[in-house]
Amino acid sequence: MASRAEPRPRGRPAAASREQVLEVARRRFLSGERIDVRAIANELGLGRATIYRWFGSREQLVGDVLMAEAQELFRASRARARGVGARRLLDTFDRINRALAAAPPLRTFLETEREAALRIITSSGGPVQPRAVAAIALLIEEEVVKSGYEPPVEPVTMAYAIVRLAEAFLYNDAVAGVGGDTDRLRQIEAALLGLDP
Repeated sequence: MASRAEPRPRGRPAAASREQVLEVARRRFLSGERIDVRAIANELGLGRATIYRWFGSREQLVGDVLMAEAQELFRASRARARGVGARRLLDTFDRINRALAAAPPLRTFLETEREAALRIITSSGGPVQPRAVAAIALLIEEEVVKSGYEPPVEPVTMAYAIVRLAEAFLYNDAVAGVGGDTDRLRQIEAALLGLDP
């Protein structure tokens, strides 16, 4: 009996990969350009439908770029942090917050696409915030294991509070006079971690 050949996928093969789309989007973000799906598709010789199939939406693509940058920042901040337990966590969070507050590509994104940027970054149903909470919770859990740190509340709840505070201080509440105030943010995070601010 003859074996049946596997059916061929429909359409032509993609001219570029998902990773190449992310790299072009990342390059655009870091240079202060808008992450434009049409422009990326044209540059890579892809159809926009292929990019949407891979990412679902422009917001998800932008979120993936932001989280890739955030993961690198989290790792670098953790590696440079000093102290043990709550002090190491505070130093890690402070490094992250100060880097975010000073990041020109992020500032440009927030200034040029304010509503979309806030939705992408701060929405609990968006592509960034849930992953940021999970990453911060992991840092807290690692410190629990490594140093015996005992957080005042469960790590996921603390991570959620840390992320929401950072969002307020770094992105949302310039009207309340706290926008970009990383020193006050550090004081509040210290209190949350159980340290004397």
